[in-house]
Amino acid sequence: MRVIVVGAGVAGASVAHHLSRAGVATVLVDQDLPGQATAAGAGIVCPWSSRVTDPEFEKLADAAADYYPALADELGEIGYRRVGALRLVSDDSVLPAVTARCAGSTLAGSPTLLDPDEARKLFPPLRDDMAAVHIPGGARVDGRLLRDALRRSAGDHGAALVFGAAKLVADGSRVVGVDVDGQRISGDVVVVAAGAWTTALLAPIGVDVAVAPQRGQITHLVLTGVDTSAWPVVLPPSSHYLLAFDGGRIVVGATRETGAGFDYRVTAAGQAEVLTEALSVAPGLGAASLLETRIGFRPAGPDRLPLLGRVPGVDGLVVLTGLGPSGLMLGPLAGKVAASLALGETPEIDVAPFDPLRS
Repeated sequence: MRVIVVGAGVAGASVAHHLSRAGVATVLVDQDLPGQATAAGAGIVCPWSSRVTDPEFEKLADAAADYYPALADELGEIGYRRVGALRLVSDDSVLPAVTARCAGSTLAGSPTLLDPDEARKLFPPLRDDMAAVHIPGGARVDGRLLRDALRRSAGDHGAALVFGAAKLVADGSRVVGVDVDGQRISGDVVVVAAGAWTTALLAPIGVDVAVAPQRGQITHLVLTGVDTSAWPVVLPPSSHYLLAFDGGRIVVGATRETGAGFDYRVTAAGQAEVLTEALSVAPGLGAASLLETRIGFRPAGPDRLPLLGRVPGVDGLVVLTGLGPSGLMLGPLAGKVAASLALGETPEIDVAPFDPLRS
């Protein structure tokens, strides 16, 4: 059996990792286009602070977070660390909801309310009037390190990595392979995990998925000489965030620009939004140096659930996309599930709510 995976971001690379480790002949194809969400994503792994109340999303996100420690042990250095998370609040009104949300998790820990001084001890640049709900199990991961480790693992177990523009090849109602820059690669199953580009890839074979690019601009700062390695993830009341990595690096973001298409640019308005939001809650970052601003095109679906499953009426095709702003958190487990589907197995997660053709 041979499985072709189109898209080598975290989700697709996870599919290839799991297939190749199972002894399946695997080909991983990627066009390496600018704006891939994996390369720009922040890397927050903390579903228990989420304001999303869909129970299906909660189940999937909890399972995805629970999967990370074992995956990190398996892959080695991927920038994964349980540093905790601070959900910034003005009072204690959200503590019961967060506590209830954490109750079913083995990793979340017991949330506590911190006063502004206590919160600043954990993340010193914060304002001096911001209380926070502290979630001990919150974590972060480096998307690029994770992607590269998954690709490397797949290669170590025999997978081939091919760069180029893929086109699906169908024989009647069955997908039988891909053409990559004119080279035919035949396969028994094709898994399309091409992120925001999935719609264009599937359209020529008559499959329509409700996924569109949502541009995100995310800025990296550095505090020279400051040990930020254990600083927690910070979740303000808005959709923006702050998180720290080793070497004084602070990541702040991000815009959510629906309708921007594949316009790969840092815009003045986007940069202003990101920095204004960050400095409004963490003015101590005002003296940080600006390293870079990354652009990623999130694959935004009709809701927060992924589009994941076999496609009815089309044999030999599995779709994995629509992870939106949660790609780095959900991607590894979603890839594992997609690998099971490609093998004709019943996955550990019920995929019925994730119908890839819903709109």
